[in-house]
Amino acid sequence: MENTPHIPVLYREVVEAYKSCEKGIVIDCTLGYGGHTSLLLEASSQRNVIGIDQDPTAIAFSTRRLESYGERIEIRQGRFSAVAKTILSEKNGQVCGILADIGVSSLQLDIRERGFSYESDCLDMRMDPNATLSAHEVVNTYSQSELEKILRDYGEVTNARAVAETMVKKRPFESAKELSNAIFHLMPKGKKIHPSTLVMQAIRIEVNDELGELTRLLDAIEQSSLKQLRVGIITFHSLEDRIVKQRFTQWAKNCICPDDARRCTCGNNHSIGKVITKKPLTAKEDELRANSRSRSAKLRVFEINR
Repeated sequence: MENTPHIPVLYREVVEAYKSCEKGIVIDCTLGYGGHTSLLLEASSQRNVIGIDQDPTAIAFSTRRLESYGERIEIRQGRFSAVAKTILSEKNGQVCGILADIGVSSLQLDIRERGFSYESDCLDMRMDPNATLSAHEVVNTYSQSELEKILRDYGEVTNARAVAETMVKKRPFESAKELSNAIFHLMPKGKKIHPSTLVMQAIRIEVNDELGELTRLLDAIEQSSLKQLRVGIITFHSLEDRIVKQRFTQWAKNCICPDDARRCTCGNNHSIGKVITKKPLTAKEDELRANSRSRSAKLRVFEINR
Protein backbone atom coordinates (compact mmCIF):
# COMPACT_ATOMS: atom_id res chain seq x y z
CA MET A 1 0.00 0.00 0.00
CA GLU A 2 1.28 3.46 -0.88
CA ASN A 3 3.02 5.40 1.88
CA THR A 4 0.33 7.65 3.34
CA PRO A 5 -0.24 9.50 6.60
CA HIS A 6 -3.52 7.62 7.07
CA ILE A 7 -3.95 3.84 7.03
CA PRO A 8 -7.48 2.99 5.82
CA VAL A 9 -9.26 0.63 8.20
CA LEU A 10 -10.95 -2.58 7.07
CA TYR A 11 -9.30 -2.18 3.67
CA ARG A 12 -9.86 -5.81 2.59
CA GLU A 13 -13.46 -5.78 3.74
CA VAL A 14 -14.16 -2.55 1.85
CA VAL A 15 -12.75 -3.90 -1.42
CA GLU A 16 -14.79 -7.10 -1.01
CA ALA A 17 -17.96 -5.18 -0.17
CA TYR A 18 -17.89 -3.30 -3.48
CA LYS A 19 -17.19 -6.21 -5.83
CA SER A 20 -20.79 -6.03 -7.02
CA CYS A 21 -20.17 -2.38 -7.91
CA GLU A 22 -17.45 -3.02 -10.50
CA LYS A 23 -18.79 -0.55 -13.07
CA GLY A 24 -20.01 2.91 -12.22
CA ILE A 25 -19.36 5.57 -9.61
CA VAL A 26 -18.62 5.03 -5.93
CA ILE A 27 -19.04 8.08 -3.70
CA ASP A 28 -16.36 8.11 -1.00
CA CYS A 29 -18.03 10.46 1.48
CA THR A 30 -14.95 10.70 3.68
CA LEU A 31 -12.05 10.88 1.24
CA GLY A 32 -9.42 11.78 3.83
CA TYR A 33 -6.00 10.84 2.51
CA GLY A 34 -7.32 8.67 -0.31
CA GLY A 35 -6.73 5.26 1.24
CA HIS A 36 -10.08 3.65 0.54
CA THR A 37 -10.47 5.52 -2.75
CA SER A 38 -7.14 4.30 -4.13
CA LEU A 39 -8.02 0.71 -3.20
CA LEU A 40 -11.40 0.97 -4.92
CA LEU A 41 -9.84 2.44 -8.05
CA GLU A 42 -7.13 -0.24 -8.13
CA ALA A 43 -9.66 -3.05 -7.67
CA SER A 44 -11.55 -2.21 -10.88
CA SER A 45 -10.43 -0.22 -13.91
CA GLN A 46 -14.10 0.39 -14.83
CA ARG A 47 -14.91 2.07 -11.54
CA ASN A 48 -14.81 5.83 -10.89
CA VAL A 49 -14.81 7.53 -7.50
CA ILE A 50 -16.11 10.91 -6.39
CA GLY A 51 -14.41 11.78 -3.12
CA ILE A 52 -15.77 14.27 -0.59
CA ASP A 53 -13.97 15.98 2.28
CA GLN A 54 -14.32 19.22 4.20
CA ASP A 55 -10.66 19.35 5.24
CA PRO A 56 -8.56 21.37 2.73
CA THR A 57 -5.37 19.66 3.92
CA ALA A 58 -6.81 16.24 3.09
CA ILE A 59 -8.08 17.47 -0.27
CA ALA A 60 -4.69 18.91 -1.22
CA PHE A 61 -2.92 15.69 -0.28
CA SER A 62 -5.41 13.40 -2.05
CA THR A 63 -5.45 15.57 -5.17
CA ARG A 64 -1.71 14.93 -5.53
CA ARG A 65 -1.87 11.28 -4.47
CA LEU A 66 -4.70 10.32 -6.83
CA GLU A 67 -3.60 12.44 -9.80
CA SER A 68 -2.48 9.39 -11.80
CA TYR A 69 -6.09 8.11 -11.98
CA GLY A 70 -7.02 11.05 -14.20
CA GLU A 71 -10.70 11.42 -14.97
CA ARG A 72 -11.59 8.37 -12.87
CA ILE A 73 -11.32 10.50 -9.73
CA GLU A 74 -13.24 13.66 -8.89
CA ILE A 75 -12.86 15.50 -5.58
CA ARG A 76 -15.39 17.86 -4.02
CA GLN A 77 -15.12 19.89 -0.83
CA GLY A 78 -17.95 20.22 1.67
CA ARG A 79 -20.00 18.39 4.27
CA PHE A 80 -20.62 14.93 2.92
CA SER A 81 -24.36 14.76 3.62
CA ALA A 82 -25.09 17.79 1.40
CA VAL A 83 -22.52 17.01 -1.31
CA ALA A 84 -23.56 13.35 -1.56
CA LYS A 85 -27.21 14.39 -1.90
CA THR A 86 -26.24 16.65 -4.82
CA ILE A 87 -24.19 13.91 -6.49
CA LEU A 88 -27.01 11.37 -6.15
CA SER A 89 -29.26 13.81 -7.99
CA GLU A 90 -26.70 14.81 -10.64
CA LYS A 91 -25.42 11.31 -11.39
CA ASN A 92 -28.72 9.47 -11.14
CA GLY A 93 -28.27 5.98 -12.56
CA GLN A 94 -24.47 6.15 -12.60
CA VAL A 95 -23.78 5.82 -8.87
CA CYS A 96 -23.49 2.19 -7.77
CA GLY A 97 -22.01 2.64 -4.30
CA ILE A 98 -21.58 4.93 -1.31
CA LEU A 99 -18.88 4.52 1.34
CA ALA A 100 -18.53 6.59 4.52
CA ASP A 101 -15.83 6.18 7.16
CA ILE A 102 -17.30 8.04 10.14
CA GLY A 103 -14.17 8.86 12.09
CA VAL A 104 -11.30 11.27 12.47
CA SER A 105 -8.22 10.52 10.36
CA SER A 106 -4.87 9.55 11.81
CA LEU A 107 -3.22 12.72 10.53
CA GLN A 108 -5.88 14.92 12.11
CA LEU A 109 -5.23 13.16 15.40
CA ASP A 110 -1.46 13.33 15.07
CA ILE A 111 -1.11 16.99 14.09
CA ARG A 112 -1.31 18.73 17.45
CA GLU A 113 -2.14 22.07 15.85
CA ARG A 114 -5.54 20.64 14.87
CA GLY A 115 -6.45 20.19 18.54
CA PHE A 116 -7.95 16.69 18.26
CA SER A 117 -5.52 14.96 20.60
CA TYR A 118 -5.49 15.19 24.41
CA GLU A 119 -1.85 16.26 24.00
CA SER A 120 -2.67 19.23 21.76
CA ASP A 121 -1.58 22.74 22.68
CA CYS A 122 -4.84 24.20 21.38
CA LEU A 123 -8.59 23.51 21.53
CA ASP A 124 -9.95 23.27 18.01
CA MET A 125 -11.14 19.86 16.65
CA ARG A 126 -12.77 21.33 13.54
CA MET A 127 -12.60 19.01 10.55
CA ASP A 128 -13.36 22.08 8.46
CA PRO A 129 -10.95 24.80 9.68
CA ASN A 130 -13.41 27.44 8.46
CA ALA A 131 -16.34 26.17 10.54
CA THR A 132 -17.56 28.58 13.21
CA LEU A 133 -17.90 26.20 16.17
CA SER A 134 -14.66 24.96 17.76
CA ALA A 135 -13.80 22.92 20.84
CA HIS A 136 -12.64 26.13 22.53
CA GLU A 137 -16.17 27.55 22.37
CA VAL A 138 -17.80 24.29 23.48
CA VAL A 139 -15.51 23.80 26.47
CA ASN A 140 -15.46 27.42 27.62
CA THR A 141 -19.02 28.65 26.93
CA TYR A 142 -21.41 25.70 27.14
CA SER A 143 -23.39 25.41 30.38
CA GLN A 144 -22.67 22.61 32.82
CA SER A 145 -25.88 20.81 31.83
CA GLU A 146 -25.01 21.08 28.12
CA LEU A 147 -21.51 19.70 28.73
CA GLU A 148 -22.91 16.89 30.87
CA LYS A 149 -25.32 15.88 28.10
CA ILE A 150 -22.58 15.88 25.47
CA LEU A 151 -20.24 13.81 27.65
CA ARG A 152 -22.98 11.33 28.51
CA ASP A 153 -24.55 11.01 25.05
CA TYR A 154 -21.51 11.29 22.79
CA GLY A 155 -18.72 9.94 25.00
CA GLU A 156 -20.72 7.61 27.23
CA VAL A 157 -18.74 9.06 30.13
CA THR A 158 -20.12 7.34 33.25
CA ASN A 159 -19.43 10.26 35.61
CA ALA A 160 -20.41 12.97 33.13
CA ARG A 161 -21.86 15.24 35.84
CA ALA A 162 -18.63 15.34 37.88
CA VAL A 163 -16.50 15.90 34.77
CA ALA A 164 -18.75 18.70 33.48
CA GLU A 165 -18.74 20.35 36.91
CA THR A 166 -14.95 20.27 37.04
CA MET A 167 -14.69 21.71 33.52
CA VAL A 168 -16.92 24.64 34.43
CA LYS A 169 -15.09 25.32 37.70
CA LYS A 170 -11.60 25.23 36.19
CA ARG A 171 -12.19 26.97 32.87
CA PRO A 172 -11.18 28.81 30.79
CA PHE A 173 -9.00 26.26 29.00
CA GLU A 174 -6.71 27.15 26.12
CA SER A 175 -5.46 23.68 25.19
CA ALA A 176 -6.63 20.09 25.06
CA LYS A 177 -3.63 19.15 27.16
CA GLU A 178 -4.70 21.59 29.88
CA LEU A 179 -8.25 20.20 29.83
CA SER A 180 -7.02 16.60 29.92
CA ASN A 181 -4.83 17.31 32.94
CA ALA A 182 -7.70 19.02 34.78
CA ILE A 183 -10.07 16.06 34.47
CA PHE A 184 -7.53 13.23 34.47
CA HIS A 185 -8.17 12.32 38.13
CA LEU A 186 -11.86 11.74 37.35
CA MET A 187 -11.27 9.35 34.47
CA PRO A 188 -11.41 5.54 34.87
CA LYS A 189 -7.97 3.95 34.65
CA GLY A 190 -6.83 0.57 33.39
CA LYS A 191 -8.35 0.66 29.88
CA LYS A 192 -6.42 0.35 26.62
CA ILE A 193 -7.25 3.92 25.66
CA HIS A 194 -6.06 7.11 27.36
CA PRO A 195 -8.47 8.10 30.17
CA SER A 196 -9.35 11.42 28.48
CA THR A 197 -10.14 9.88 25.10
CA LEU A 198 -13.90 9.59 25.59
CA VAL A 199 -14.18 13.21 26.75
CA MET A 200 -12.25 14.43 23.70
CA GLN A 201 -14.37 12.21 21.48
CA ALA A 202 -17.59 13.67 22.86
CA ILE A 203 -16.41 17.24 22.28
CA ARG A 204 -15.24 16.38 18.75
CA ILE A 205 -18.61 14.85 17.85
CA GLU A 206 -20.38 17.99 19.09
CA VAL A 207 -18.03 20.36 17.23
CA ASN A 208 -18.45 18.56 13.90
CA ASP A 209 -22.09 17.45 14.33
CA GLU A 210 -20.98 13.96 13.36
CA LEU A 211 -24.18 12.14 14.32
CA GLY A 212 -26.28 14.75 12.53
CA GLU A 213 -24.13 14.38 9.41
CA LEU A 214 -24.53 10.61 9.46
CA THR A 215 -28.31 10.85 9.88
CA ARG A 216 -28.60 13.39 7.06
CA LEU A 217 -26.53 11.15 4.77
CA LEU A 218 -28.80 8.18 5.47
CA ASP A 219 -31.82 10.42 4.82
CA ALA A 220 -30.37 11.50 1.47
CA ILE A 221 -29.73 7.89 0.46
CA GLU A 222 -33.24 6.84 1.49
CA GLN A 223 -34.84 9.73 -0.38
CA SER A 224 -32.82 9.22 -3.57
CA SER A 225 -34.41 7.65 -6.62
CA LEU A 226 -31.60 5.16 -7.26
CA LYS A 227 -32.87 1.64 -7.90
CA GLN A 228 -29.66 -0.15 -7.01
CA LEU A 229 -26.97 1.04 -4.61
CA ARG A 230 -24.40 -0.61 -2.35
CA VAL A 231 -24.08 1.34 0.93
CA GLY A 232 -21.18 0.78 3.32
CA ILE A 233 -20.74 2.68 6.59
CA ILE A 234 -17.70 2.34 8.87
CA THR A 235 -18.25 3.52 12.44
CA PHE A 236 -16.00 3.77 15.51
CA HIS A 237 -18.58 4.60 18.17
CA SER A 238 -21.57 2.67 19.54
CA LEU A 239 -23.93 5.59 18.91
CA GLU A 240 -22.94 5.80 15.23
CA ASP A 241 -23.17 2.04 14.82
CA ARG A 242 -26.62 2.01 16.45
CA ILE A 243 -27.87 4.68 14.02
CA VAL A 244 -26.65 2.67 11.03
CA LYS A 245 -27.94 -0.65 12.33
CA GLN A 246 -31.39 0.74 13.06
CA ARG A 247 -31.67 2.48 9.69
CA PHE A 248 -30.55 -0.62 7.77
CA THR A 249 -33.06 -2.73 9.71
CA GLN A 250 -35.77 -0.21 8.89
CA TRP A 251 -34.86 -0.22 5.20
CA ALA A 252 -35.12 -4.02 5.07
CA LYS A 253 -38.62 -4.17 6.59
CA ASN A 254 -41.54 -5.01 4.33
CA CYS A 255 -44.19 -4.37 6.97
CA ILE A 256 -44.11 -1.03 8.79
CA CYS A 257 -47.34 -1.46 10.74
CA PRO A 258 -47.22 -0.77 14.49
CA ASP A 259 -46.02 -3.72 16.58
CA ASP A 260 -49.42 -4.03 18.22
CA ALA A 261 -51.33 -4.13 14.91
CA ARG A 262 -53.64 -7.15 14.60
CA ARG A 263 -53.05 -7.46 10.88
CA CYS A 264 -50.94 -5.79 8.20
CA THR A 265 -52.56 -2.76 6.60
CA CYS A 266 -49.47 -1.08 5.13
CA GLY A 267 -49.23 -3.25 2.01
CA ASN A 268 -46.20 -5.26 3.21
CA ASN A 269 -44.02 -3.95 0.39
CA HIS A 270 -41.91 -1.22 1.99
CA SER A 271 -38.47 -2.88 1.88
CA ILE A 272 -35.93 -1.05 -0.28
CA GLY A 273 -33.29 -3.78 -0.12
CA LYS A 274 -31.48 -6.16 2.18
CA VAL A 275 -28.84 -6.11 4.90
CA ILE A 276 -25.64 -7.72 3.57
CA THR A 277 -23.80 -7.86 6.89
CA LYS A 278 -25.98 -9.47 9.58
CA LYS A 279 -23.17 -8.62 12.00
CA PRO A 280 -20.70 -5.77 11.42
CA LEU A 281 -17.36 -6.64 9.86
CA THR A 282 -14.36 -5.97 12.11
CA ALA A 283 -10.58 -5.95 11.64
CA LYS A 284 -8.66 -9.21 11.46
CA GLU A 285 -5.77 -9.95 13.79
CA ASP A 286 -3.01 -8.89 11.37
CA GLU A 287 -4.71 -5.52 10.78
CA LEU A 288 -5.16 -5.00 14.52
CA ARG A 289 -1.45 -5.59 15.02
CA ALA A 290 -0.50 -3.21 12.21
CA ASN A 291 -3.05 -0.49 12.99
CA SER A 292 -4.34 -0.23 16.55
CA ARG A 293 -6.88 2.41 15.51
CA SER A 294 -8.80 -0.28 13.61
CA ARG A 295 -9.86 -2.02 16.84
CA SER A 296 -13.09 -0.02 17.14
CA ALA A 297 -13.98 -0.02 13.43
CA LYS A 298 -17.21 -1.70 12.31
CA LEU A 299 -18.42 -1.96 8.73
CA ARG A 300 -22.09 -2.51 7.93
CA VAL A 301 -23.25 -2.99 4.34
CA PHE A 302 -26.70 -2.65 2.78
CA GLU A 303 -27.84 -3.38 -0.78
CA ILE A 304 -30.60 -1.11 -2.04
CA ASN A 305 -32.72 -2.87 -4.67
CA ARG A 306 -35.99 -1.04 -5.12
